[in-house]
Amino acid sequence: MKGISLTTILAASTLCFSVSENALASETFVTVGTGGQTGVYYVAGQSICRFVNRGADTHNIKCNAPASGGGVANVNGLRSGEYNFGIMQSDHQYKALNGVAPFQNTQPMTDIRAVFSLQSEVFTILARKDAQIKTFEDLKGKRVNIGNPGSGQRDTFEQIMTAKTWDRDVFSLVSDLKPAEQASAMSDNNIDAMSYFVGHPNGAIQEASTTTDAVLVPVTGPEIDKLLKEKSYFTTAIIPGGMYRGNPNDTLSIGGKAVLSTTADTDPELVYQLVKSVFDNLDRFKRLHPAFKDLKESEMIKVGLTAQLHEGAVRYYKERGWL
Repeated sequence: MKGISLTTILAASTLCFSVSENALASETFVTVGTGGQTGVYYVAGQSICRFVNRGADTHNIKCNAPASGGGVANVNGLRSGEYNFGIMQSDHQYKALNGVAPFQNTQPMTDIRAVFSLQSEVFTILARKDAQIKTFEDLKGKRVNIGNPGSGQRDTFEQIMTAKTWDRDVFSLVSDLKPAEQASAMSDNNIDAMSYFVGHPNGAIQEASTTTDAVLVPVTGPEIDKLLKEKSYFTTAIIPGGMYRGNPNDTLSIGGKAVLSTTADTDPELVYQLVKSVFDNLDRFKRLHPAFKDLKESEMIKVGLTAQLHEGAVRYYKERGWL
């Protein structure tokens, strides 16, 4: 320490403290709304944050992705500011943007913005084999879980019920269990059928079909055909045969895309860094869940996006020459 005065040491210490304090102050914490812990939304949010947090020393962004009520709840979380980003079905992005059910009692969310789309999702009905449910029509008179309020499965189920001019009285029992509660309810014979709007393979469906003799139920018929024709955000979808025990054949249904959304007010630099974190590591990202294995950059920046892209996402996609 010879030749260095006490004043110099104190000044250097003060400078280091100041730099450290400023760096801490500049950290940005973001929250991604996901879904139930047995669903792909939760894995997707956790995976996004995993790669964002790996680069925190560079961009000072810390990411958190807690479980949530699902797509509708995530829209409301974006609106309230609880979440900076939210994962939702492509139809919910559209419905929020245009202020239609289930968002008909709020102003159209004209500031909602797309970031990128993720896995394809399928509206899924799984029924106990002994309940003798072979078609969607056979759900009449049965004990059915239509999903928790705020979830995509609940909203889609109710939309199909409206298309078929059904009300809750067509079932002998209606439950609103969360995704993580459905499999055990089927195993305990408390419900005859469970529903889920989810990417496949899915842990809850695997659990239920492993612990119970269960069958996937096709979601087809003239009312479904009409719904597909009227609502462009829905598409025909297939659950591949052999994915779940006791279900060797393909099952037809309707589906859409999962979409990561934000709002126009979100800092473009923050969106840019999140997008960069995912796409710079997309091959690794795709290995984190089987539902991600078919993700393609060219589709993720276009397919299923029912709102305009956020400017921060556009900046990255242009840098890569994709737009």
